[in-house]
Amino acid sequence: MSEDDTLYACLGQDPVLAAAMERIGPCRLRGSDGKTPYQALFRAIIGQQLHGRAAEAILGRVCALTGGEIPDPEAFLAQTEDCLRQCGLSASKLLALQGLAQARLTGLVPDLAEAAVLGDEVLVERLITLRGIGRWTVEMLLIFTLNRRDVLPVDDFAVRAGWQKLHSLPLPPKPAALRKEGERFSPYRSALAWYLWRLSEEGKTIRNVLTGD
Repeated sequence: MSEDDTLYACLGQDPVLAAAMERIGPCRLRGSDGKTPYQALFRAIIGQQLHGRAAEAILGRVCALTGGEIPDPEAFLAQTEDCLRQCGLSASKLLALQGLAQARLTGLVPDLAEAAVLGDEVLVERLITLRGIGRWTVEMLLIFTLNRRDVLPVDDFAVRAGWQKLHSLPLPPKPAALRKEGERFSPYRSALAWYLWRLSEEGKTIRNVLTGD
């Protein structure tokens, strides 16, 4: 049995989910996005509480300071506060990005090679010590940058809304309840999250940019 067959057998143990999967089609999680953990977190911090276009505009201005790519830690820390604020960074995001850059230099933020040998919860506990980085942000890193297969972001409203819609519940489940429900779908909970995102987006004209659809 192929890995895809195993995935669909695992998720399909829930008849309602199996029907939704048949309607939605194959899981299209794209694997690693090609970023390092530092780059992914840098982008995530800039994007917090902003619409996509505004975040991309600010990121573009920051990247332009160092040749068009996400600045490495040394290059970012070499920029003046006034210059970075003129790019559109708030004071709190500037502090968070400076802390991220320092943490990469000290090794707290791992490179791809080190991240590959660290467990999901180890990475969560390590990275949430940083200013501006919460569990959800690290979970997005795990799914979309590190291609981890067994992550269910139960604090994500769209994931909870997808489960609510799937099972016709009057209210979205509490995170702890969804975490418990999700245990039976291990080791494919990232794919479960993807289907729940898709369910929450059905009928909407603007979809969750994280799903890639």
